[in-house]
Amino acid sequence: MKKEIIISGFGGQGVLSMGKILAYSGLMDQKEVTWMPAYGPEQRGGTANVTVIVSDDKISSPILSKFDIAIVLNQPSLEKFEPKIKPGGILIYDGFGIINPPTRQDITVYRIDAMDRAAEMKNAKVFNMIVLGGLLKVCPVVSSDGVEKALRKTLPERHHDMIPLNMQAVAEGGKIIQRIS
Repeated sequence: MKKEIIISGFGGQGVLSMGKILAYSGLMDQKEVTWMPAYGPEQRGGTANVTVIVSDDKISSPILSKFDIAIVLNQPSLEKFEPKIKPGGILIYDGFGIINPPTRQDITVYRIDAMDRAAEMKNAKVFNMIVLGGLLKVCPVVSSDGVEKALRKTLPERHHDMIPLNMQAVAEGGKIIQRIS
């Protein structure tokens, strides 16, 4: 198994941390991983994306031009990365940030209303974990146990009391993701 994933959105949406948690989860599951962030000079509000590769075998290069999975959290990211998904790949988008939905017919498209669910949970900071939960529902590249271990590794100890809420958000994402086409 090898999945090449791009996660993209505005700075401040948790794009880079979602990628980092996904990569650490892969490590916790004894997989080979790469994590390669990219963001504009203004982190909050500017565009940000991260490429994550999770594989059972060695990874030859972290540089990609096509992706198995794209997670897009705003319109500019959809416009940039929808054409770069391999035929037969997966596109996941948050309904809140997309005005013109995806149009490709040769990929599987999922919508997740993570921003709405985060508001219902009264914590905007779990938005990215809801999206991660949606990804893991449609393509379980890492285990839930790996995610929990990754949160322990990546979150400062003073925030470990937030791990149960984050794991609840992952579970919620798995419940609300919907296949569109």
